[in-house]
Amino acid sequence: EQGEELSVSVNFCFPYTDEIMQQEIRPLVAVDIIEQLHRQFAILSGGRGKDGAPIITFPEFAGFSDIPDEDFLNVVTYLTSIPSLEAASIGFIIIIDRRRDKWSAVKASLTRIAGAFPGNLQLVFVLRPSRFIQRTIADIGIKLYRDDFKMKVPIIMLNSVSDLHGYIDKSQLTRELGGTLEYGHSQWIHHRTAIENFAMTVKTTAQMLQTFGTDLAETELPNDVQCTEELLSAHTDHHSKLKDELKLAVKQGATLLTCIREPVTRSANSKLSPDELENVATVERLLAQLDETEKAFDQFWTKHHLKLEQCLQLRHFEHDFREVKLTLDNLMEAQAGFSDVGDSVTRVEHLLREQKQLEEKGQEPLEKAQTLALHGEQLIQNNHYAVDSIRPKCVELRRICDDFTNETKKKYDILGKSLELHQQLDKASKWCEAGIYLLASQAVDKCQSQEGAETALVEIEKFLATAKEHQLSNPKEILQKLEDVQEMFDKRQVSLKKLAAKQTRPVQPVAPHPESSPKRASPKTTRPAGVGSALTQQTYKECVFFFHVCFAKHYNSPSFFSFSHIINELIETERVYVEELQSIIEGYASEMDNPNLVHLIPSTLQNKKEILFGNLPEIYEFHNRIFLKEIENCIENPELLARCFLKRKEDLQIYEKYCQNKPRSEALWRQCGDSIFFQECQRKLDHKLSLDAYLLKPVQRITKYQLLLKEMLKCSKNSEGTAELEEALATVLDIIKSVNDSMHQIAITGYEGDVSELGKLLMQGSFNVWTDHKKGHNKVKDLARFKPMQRHLFLYTKMLLFCKKREENTDGHEKTASYSFKNSLKMSTVGITENVKGDNKKFEIWYNGREEVYIIQASSVELKNTWISEIRKVLTGQLEACRGRTQNIHLHQHVRRWGPVLHSVPSQD
Repeated sequence: EQGEELSVSVNFCFPYTDEIMQQEIRPLVAVDIIEQLHRQFAILSGGRGKDGAPIITFPEFAGFSDIPDEDFLNVVTYLTSIPSLEAASIGFIIIIDRRRDKWSAVKASLTRIAGAFPGNLQLVFVLRPSRFIQRTIADIGIKLYRDDFKMKVPIIMLNSVSDLHGYIDKSQLTRELGGTLEYGHSQWIHHRTAIENFAMTVKTTAQMLQTFGTDLAETELPNDVQCTEELLSAHTDHHSKLKDELKLAVKQGATLLTCIREPVTRSANSKLSPDELENVATVERLLAQLDETEKAFDQFWTKHHLKLEQCLQLRHFEHDFREVKLTLDNLMEAQAGFSDVGDSVTRVEHLLREQKQLEEKGQEPLEKAQTLALHGEQLIQNNHYAVDSIRPKCVELRRICDDFTNETKKKYDILGKSLELHQQLDKASKWCEAGIYLLASQAVDKCQSQEGAETALVEIEKFLATAKEHQLSNPKEILQKLEDVQEMFDKRQVSLKKLAAKQTRPVQPVAPHPESSPKRASPKTTRPAGVGSALTQQTYKECVFFFHVCFAKHYNSPSFFSFSHIINELIETERVYVEELQSIIEGYASEMDNPNLVHLIPSTLQNKKEILFGNLPEIYEFHNRIFLKEIENCIENPELLARCFLKRKEDLQIYEKYCQNKPRSEALWRQCGDSIFFQECQRKLDHKLSLDAYLLKPVQRITKYQLLLKEMLKCSKNSEGTAELEEALATVLDIIKSVNDSMHQIAITGYEGDVSELGKLLMQGSFNVWTDHKKGHNKVKDLARFKPMQRHLFLYTKMLLFCKKREENTDGHEKTASYSFKNSLKMSTVGITENVKGDNKKFEIWYNGREEVYIIQASSVELKNTWISEIRKVLTGQLEACRGRTQNIHLHQHVRRWGPVLHSVPSQD
């Protein structure tokens, strides 16, 4: 309809937007003003002017002046909203029938229409009172009061309906106006309510499909066969019910269409009025959109149903894989137990028989494994979505089968050789004993001279030559004892050859490490846990807002979230976040002070509440008292959201302090996380996750702000407020960068000063570094040019630190990084060369007039340019500050010198 298209769609399935479902204010519908419409003081008969202008008739109505203004405005507004936009743009023709009334009724009608008609007017026809006196008064009155009606369109006074026929064709006028147009007011109201009811049905059906589609997109795929079968059955049943709803809606629309077309069906000579034709077009359009909705939903369901079926196939495959893998692992474990090569011929023959039995036992599981691997490859060929999960399992099955076969063959080979070797065992044993005696008889002091070493070497080589007499050309293939003896000889040979050659090792100068300085012990550091690394630990449930991204990935469907959806998601997750923080503080932190639970608190946790929780109470107070309320105010004014982040930029820095404490908190949790105290608190709170999972929430929250702001930018490109959103996103990214940089900063070791006095940390990163010093040994300088050092640089406003990154295993956990301090340069005394010949990724930082030059190579040109830009800002800022101080000094000296003279000069004014 005009201004409000009755189009409905499931917007996550379709590329076009549903206007009805998006609007905040529901338009007027017939059912809202049904009583006023039944009074029939104004009608839209369906007739049109010669140029297609819609005609609204105000028939004779005795109590027209008594109609409340609100009722009049509602009816007229509703009638003007029915014709199409094209017809309404032409302008409405108004016919006021006051033939049986007085001039006062004409005047009242014109005044009311002029003051409240909401559409464009083209012409106003007034059938004047038929009585002579009233007609005369009307003629005079229209001349006197025409300007008072404030109408910019002609007002044509007509004496009779025949005059009206000169302007409007009879076929477009009702019988009351002498025309032939069939019009029944009750039927018209019935059609209007039916059309609008059908539109609401289409909308409701689309909303049900949208809700179902959203549920499907948010559903996590189960991890076992039974749950997958149940989920597939439940979704299929729901899908069948929705299809039934769609069929009912289509049937309703078809019935309505038949009713509207009934006059034409009943009589071939009948024609539908333009308004009735528009009603037909509206219903047909709704039916077409319902059909598109069903087709799109069927396409979506087909993909989802296929994915559920593939999920079920995957769970069956995984279940079979676990069973087969367990059998194969037991088989491999049994095979690994056959490590004995036998100590006699009889023993070796017995081992060969056992190996044969194990080989026969493994035939059935090996065949199952090969069959399962073949099934997995068939799933891959059928374009299964979990190819990356299935293929490694197929490879693993075939690998285990190959390993078992190869290991069996290897066992047979070893045992076969063992039989042969046992025949020579006695001779080999004697040879070994003789060799050991020879080595023991060689005096160590005699071997220290070149002559003694050469003599001992000749004895060893001569003895090794006798191995051929015992058919021991390769002793390492016989027994472990022979291998040990051979190794002893090899080591002795190497030592003797070094002594015989009399090589001396040059002394290598070793530079001391700053971190080993005895002046100050380096603190034990833990890994800097950046904000980005913590996001990977979020659960799917916390990311459900972004299911449309996964939806687009799996189903090639565009994102459907609107700006308001994202704001609602932000507010809802913010409320949950505040509740979780409150539960942590009240359920854990406060309970540490509960005298009834003191006996459950481990000694390692005593008086360390601040270490475990950091500044979590401060974060909670900020979000609960300030930030949550501010973003809740953005429900009605979404454009204010970006300003919330910009306004609270400094307050959000509290996350930096929390993240800096996180390594200490994690270390403390590893020591006492299994205590009964935490288990009791978790039980009281009915938390499914332990405390350490909730302590990650602040780290995850600051990152989620970044994701939400990015989604908002996608929804508001090139619109008002985009610039503020971009600035807000940049603010959050700066906070994340600041937090990450600070986490690296606290891992610096060996620096004698206080890093907090170095100014703001601007940049940090790893580089290849070459040094060139004018002073010092030339050879050391030349070597330094070709061999780069791996250095991690920290750029402050006052200092540039050079550190060496080290990684260590801590308490059996993953590697932690620390940065050993090596050197520092004051930014007030350095210079920079932006380009180095031969490599566009290098730049130079020099010190004291190029007395010390540091050639720095970045990993990319972009990174190099970023660092150069930041260093240039620091140097420029220092230069401007220096100029300012110089000007102040000169001005002060000038005033001291010329002040008295200046004061004695008369004013030029």
